[in-house]
Amino acid sequence: MTSDLFLAGMRKVAGAVSVITTLGNDGERRGLTATAVCSLSAEPPSLVACVNRKTWVAQFVPDSGVFAVNVLSHAQEPIARTFAGQTSLAAEDRFSIGDWRAGSTGAPIVGGALVSFECRLDKVVDHTTHIILIGRVVETVPGDGHSLVYLDGGFSSVPRSLSAA
Repeated sequence: MTSDLFLAGMRKVAGAVSVITTLGNDGERRGLTATAVCSLSAEPPSLVACVNRKTWVAQFVPDSGVFAVNVLSHAQEPIARTFAGQTSLAAEDRFSIGDWRAGSTGAPIVGGALVSFECRLDKVVDHTTHIILIGRVVETVPGDGHSLVYLDGGFSSVPRSLSAA
């Protein structure tokens, strides 16, 4: 099987859009847009985030020991595009888009997100081109809005159901 066929198949799987953020040793902020994030356990609260090993996030997290997963609302598509490298902004300049602040761990969290999870790094797993970050969630900052998802190469919204289930 080719990687092109695999990637085409994965484009059919809708994923919540998150920006994973962290800090460098000198406090510089870095982040990237990702859909490879999921819960791992409720006791203790933990999650998994997969990032390309060539990114600044992958390089900074093992040293800082902290990262945040900011699950974006549909209104935050410009943030998603910026941290996906679809604008001319890079590195620290990307944080000029959105309302960013330091969370309790110091990792950047964005106002208006559906939810932000602040994590302390428990483990890094190396796998080919990526690393898997396993984080213990130390703070959950809930928000509101409609989910931003990535599907078939584009961003879309998933509104919450208006009916009670």
